[in-house]
Amino acid sequence: MKYVKKPIPVEAFCPNLEPWPEWFKNNDKVSIDIIEGQTIISIETLEGNMKCNKHDYIIQGVDGELYPCRRDIFLKTYEKFEEGN
Repeated sequence: MKYVKKPIPVEAFCPNLEPWPEWFKNNDKVSIDIIEGQTIISIETLEGNMKCNKHDYIIQGVDGELYPCRRDIFLKTYEKFEEGN
C-alpha cells in the first residue's frame, strides 16, 4: 500500500542560512553550544536527542515537536507555502 503526506504546512528554517524564529529560540527542547567557534544545536525529540548538521533544516511539527531534517531530504519533501494557497 502506498501513502502520500497530507499537505499540512509546517514551520521550518535552516539555522546557518536564515534567522532563528522565536518558536525555536524560546524552546526548552533545544540546547545550543559553541565548540571551537562552531554552533552545535541539539534537539530533544520523540526519538531521543538529535544533533543538527551544518545545513540541516529544523522543522516544527503539527504538535509543536521539533526535529532536524537533512537538507536534501527536506528539499525533496517540502516546498514553500504561500498564505492563501
